[in-house]
Amino acid sequence: MSKIAHKKENGESVQTIREHSLATAELAGSFSIPELRQIIYNISLLHDIGKYQPSFQERIGGKNIRVDHSTCGAIEAKKLFGNRPGSLIAQFCIAGHHSGIPNGGTPADTKDDASLYGRLKRENELEDYSDYKTDITVEQIDEKAVKDYMLKAAADSEGLLEVFAFTTRYCFSCLTDADSLDTAGFCTGREDIELTSNFDECLKKIDAKLDSFKPETELQKARSIVQAQVYDKTDKSSDIYLMNMPTGGGKTLCSMKFALTRAIKTGKRRIIYVIPYNSIIDQTVSVFEDIFGESAGILRHQSSFCIDDTDFDEDYKTLVKNAAENWNAQIIITTSVQFFESFYANKRSRLRKLHNMADSIIIFDEAHMMPTEYLQPCLRAVSLITKLLNSEAVFLTATMPDFEKLISRYSIKETGIAELVADKSQFGLFRKGNFVNIGEVTEERLIADAASKSASLIVVNKRADASKLYDLAPGDIGSKFHLSTYMTAFDRKRVIDEIKQKLDALYRDYPDGVNVPEDRRIIVVSTSLIEAGVDLDFFAVYRELSGLDSILQAGGRCNREGKRKNASVYIFNFGIPSNRHDVNTAKALLEKYEDISSPECITEYYDKLYNFNDDIIRNRSIAKDVTKPQSLPFADYARDFRMIDSNTVSVAAECDEESTQLILQLKATGFTNHRKLQKYTFTVYEYELKKLIEAGTVKQYGGVWCLVNNDQYSREKGVAFETQDFYL
Repeated sequence: MSKIAHKKENGESVQTIREHSLATAELAGSFSIPELRQIIYNISLLHDIGKYQPSFQERIGGKNIRVDHSTCGAIEAKKLFGNRPGSLIAQFCIAGHHSGIPNGGTPADTKDDASLYGRLKRENELEDYSDYKTDITVEQIDEKAVKDYMLKAAADSEGLLEVFAFTTRYCFSCLTDADSLDTAGFCTGREDIELTSNFDECLKKIDAKLDSFKPETELQKARSIVQAQVYDKTDKSSDIYLMNMPTGGGKTLCSMKFALTRAIKTGKRRIIYVIPYNSIIDQTVSVFEDIFGESAGILRHQSSFCIDDTDFDEDYKTLVKNAAENWNAQIIITTSVQFFESFYANKRSRLRKLHNMADSIIIFDEAHMMPTEYLQPCLRAVSLITKLLNSEAVFLTATMPDFEKLISRYSIKETGIAELVADKSQFGLFRKGNFVNIGEVTEERLIADAASKSASLIVVNKRADASKLYDLAPGDIGSKFHLSTYMTAFDRKRVIDEIKQKLDALYRDYPDGVNVPEDRRIIVVSTSLIEAGVDLDFFAVYRELSGLDSILQAGGRCNREGKRKNASVYIFNFGIPSNRHDVNTAKALLEKYEDISSPECITEYYDKLYNFNDDIIRNRSIAKDVTKPQSLPFADYARDFRMIDSNTVSVAAECDEESTQLILQLKATGFTNHRKLQKYTFTVYEYELKKLIEAGTVKQYGGVWCLVNNDQYSREKGVAFETQDFYL
């Protein structure tokens, strides 16, 4: 009698283990690159053989028991294939196909340990599953093919272990996505439909958009010249392309045109656009959706976005939700955190999308913002995807480190690198204002100076300072605004949209910024969130001393189109010494260079920054202190790989009727639509949360911290705690 893998809830339909195993193997093999197709097919055949145990069949029959079926396949893989690399990959994948790839562990681990070593010692506790042999035929793994594949990217023993870990995750991705899709197809009848885009039509539309820009100013003409260098290199093949373009160079559209052209020329399946912050993804998505229209089904995958909030029809919403699980879409816009933390994950929910990073053009916007602490694993991830998965990457930034040197130092061997903008002679024309170091200032002097300008932006390092400066801004100023991560995503977008409207009206009425009455002047006080991807233009920018990249990014909000003369970016400090290496390095370079935006200054800044942090950068390999692949700590590494500060906590606030209803539901039942609630949350550090709890300002409902009442949320400033001495 055939053994059952799945049974529908009505009990009328069943899927046999043989049917599920063969279907999963075929699907997983279709996902795979050719070099790994055979091993992935075999892994998929073996992944569920533990369901042949009598106890599992009893469970399928309705008995309420827990059955370990994953360990059986791992044990059988070891019996069939030994302890060679391909066999080890199979053991890790099969053992973890439900709970996640386990740590390898040590030979001293016992059967009670969750490591691979421990689980392989459970053989005597498992029931007979040998009936699988009558249904499923498994070939020997082609170990030579697996070895040759890994050696393509391994330069040394640590590199080989890194490549082994990557290959394991990739095989796991193919297995778990196929397993999930086949199971869902049987149980629900749901098909996995790709969210499609027409790359040819998208390219025509982006060409039309670019052609509509008629260069008039010297800056606009320089932009066209710089962009032309990129387009002239679309026939050049490389693993990684460096697109160094000054702020205001039109990087977003230029990079997408390059990606579309390369995708069409090389037959790539998808384009993945990776953005550093959740807070700036809205604008990028909006730009592409406006241009492409119905020619592109864009998958927006970020932690704070809920497709249910959109006006799309229900069928399309379902399609997008399904695509987000495994990135089965042709144009994907996501965040650096989603991208890299998925790459180094060990759970099926995060890793199943990895195989869909293959055959892609991947754009890393603001590539210099890869965290210094995680620079090595980030660069290695990009090199591995391009070298081993037939993808190409574009590093896009206005402040380009020497990535060729960094990749050579921290990544895998023989990664091809091509520079798209070799001629930087036009860069000087993008200097739209002078960088002036005004040194130490008081808060009162800073606000007075900013208030004398027609439209000014003040960027500070601390949220507390942003709040205080906002309060100091004079009441007779026409408009003053505050931006920080104490605001919810809902309010940040609301405020940014209002700032744009005010600036547009100001420039329409006073294009030269002269004789602007006080009641029309604009002051915006912000933390660094405004520096990347927020398309705003000010007459003057004030930037607190910080890292050089932050200073230059803030400068990009000043005289954005180069239409005004005598625009300035003022660099200041509050007289408090800093212990940050990047800040002190930037301070020294301000004294050394007349133009801190010059390529020479930027190169020296990053050289000093990365040389200083070399030990920290090299300390992030999964292969650190590991001598053999059996002991790789997959679970521990995935747990510890966090690109953003994990010591922060989200707090929900009532911002409109929808958020009020979501929080009321949470209070009443302990449950709500958490995806929808995300845009109504702001972040605080754990020590700040403790103060809020002690003050009775927040309470927890269903695991979510919420402001106690709406009076504690300032609608004017868009932040919480106006009645608290919180910022101090």
